[in-house]
Amino acid sequence: KYVEDATRAILPVLREGNLVILESTSPARTCSHLIAPILAESGLKVGEQIFLAHCPERVLPGQIMKEVVENDRVIGGINRESALAAQELYASIVKGQIFLTDATTAEMVKLVENSFRDVNIAYANELSMICDELGLNVWELISLANRHPRVSILRPGAGVGGHCIAVDPWFIVDTCPQRARLIRTAREVNDSKPHWVVEKVKQAAERFKKPVIGLLGLAFKQDIDDLRESPALDIARHLKKEKLGELLVSEPFVKSHPDFSLMKPEDVVKKSDIVVLLVPHRAFKEIDKELLKPKVVIDTCGIW
Repeated sequence: KYVEDATRAILPVLREGNLVILESTSPARTCSHLIAPILAESGLKVGEQIFLAHCPERVLPGQIMKEVVENDRVIGGINRESALAAQELYASIVKGQIFLTDATTAEMVKLVENSFRDVNIAYANELSMICDELGLNVWELISLANRHPRVSILRPGAGVGGHCIAVDPWFIVDTCPQRARLIRTAREVNDSKPHWVVEKVKQAAERFKKPVIGLLGLAFKQDIDDLRESPALDIARHLKKEKLGELLVSEPFVKSHPDFSLMKPEDVVKKSDIVVLLVPHRAFKEIDKELLKPKVVIDTCGIW
């Protein structure tokens, strides 16, 4: 809807020779089946009089200005002329390599990149839940397995968040629901992890009459202030609804939050009976381990 509205909004100002670029991550065929027909309403021929391309961004939150220049870029044109027009523009700012393809392939490239990450994280998260049931240390297990020269298992966590990895695989599932079985399952595994963490906290809370529960981290990944689709925030909100006891929260990269009063990490640890590590922020790694000894600790990221 947003892409459609944005496309219609530029119709009145379109002129011959203009280049229209979609950077937003979108389902396959968005350019060819959604944008191109709307642009054609201008009376200008798409690919001849006006040009259309999809150029997905590849940037890491916290390093956007650096990576937008240095990273390789994939440019997909609605036709060859459109791809070349977009290449000329991006070549003026991008130092990385530029690869040309068609628009639909470029759209899928972005979705596949994030789905690859999601599937691999799901494997790690599933392992963590299996190891918990078997009474094994998942961090030791992964470390030993990764000694194999062709094995590189990622680290599990509280789930998967952000506006990319937690969202984009669903575009593929929606487009090809009968074929995208592994991608769907990975999404379901990662979406289930926050609920699993909540259950672990509830089990720990049963040891106390009115426990003080400390949550460390609300961001969707370490050392950033981005809370979009954050599993840590989802866990915090669930625990708040459960009313298991007093809830203390620390998120050093955010000044305030409408749902929680934020505290310093050390204060949360000192006052809590149960300490739940949700995001591996650098500040949490530096916490004095002596403070943790008398606590019930649930470390979802393995930094302790």
